[in-house]
Amino acid sequence: MENLAIVDLGSNSARLAITKISRNGEFHEVKRVKENSRLSEGMGPERMLQPAAMDRTIAALKRFKRLYTGMPNLTVVAIATAAVRQAKNQAVFLKRVKQEVGIELRVLSGRQEAYYDYLGVVRTLKMDHCLILDVGGASCELVLVQNQRARDLISLPFGAVNLSEQFHLGGFVKASDLFRAETLVTDRFNKVPWLRFANRVPIVLLGGANRTLARMSKSHRHQQNGRIHGYRLSSRVVYATFRELLNRNLAQRKKMNGLEADRADIIIGGMLPLICLLQRNSDGRVIFSESGVREGIITEYIQQRQKGAQTDD
Repeated sequence: MENLAIVDLGSNSARLAITKISRNGEFHEVKRVKENSRLSEGMGPERMLQPAAMDRTIAALKRFKRLYTGMPNLTVVAIATAAVRQAKNQAVFLKRVKQEVGIELRVLSGRQEAYYDYLGVVRTLKMDHCLILDVGGASCELVLVQNQRARDLISLPFGAVNLSEQFHLGGFVKASDLFRAETLVTDRFNKVPWLRFANRVPIVLLGGANRTLARMSKSHRHQQNGRIHGYRLSSRVVYATFRELLNRNLAQRKKMNGLEADRADIIIGGMLPLICLLQRNSDGRVIFSESGVREGIITEYIQQRQKGAQTDD
């Protein structure tokens, strides 16, 4: 039995997932921890990680380390995504993490992040054709799946945190600010030529903002089961939820069922990429996946381990 600890350092939150892997490749998660470190906060157009955000994140990584240190047969895989990928002071942060925490972060490219999303989704959701949308804090990844294969994929440099900060979507949202934000997202989507092939397929949703949308819907329907993997909504319900959010200020949003208070200031920015995609999509179905980058990394890790065992034989 092997223990695989995956540290996933996102733009809005840091996550730790510890998975036990047996000799035959079967695996199950034994621990999952999340901290809202919001590493991308205040990066602005200068793309600089801020000292307070780095301090918060490093403190979270130290707490994670205490949870997996001493576990037998341990492998640690530590990754970072959009915030670190985009940061001009990336090297400074990576050096601090190495010195203060003792781990080396692997900074995923946008395409690598999107590909791991794809691996995580296709392993658990049997979707022949779909568009995967992963909205993070500072980027969103899109993968067009045809016949269960990734036909095209891309990462775009906007997400829940940077859209909310740039267009002032955290409090009560002005129509002019929402229009400017929607125009930016739509223009970027229009420049992705293969997205025209994704207008008649369901959208599979990953990322914190999308999980929040699912929890809000389940809470509204008085469904207490916390699992959202495979949960489905129509575009009509998504639009109705978005209108509810827009009709409230920050204090009012914090009281909405299913919406975490510390996500209330970025939920509108986080939902905007989905809203813009639905406006060009005639299928109208959204399906939620709890499997994404971390599950994709586990899948790749087991595949590589099995190939190594075959080589040894």
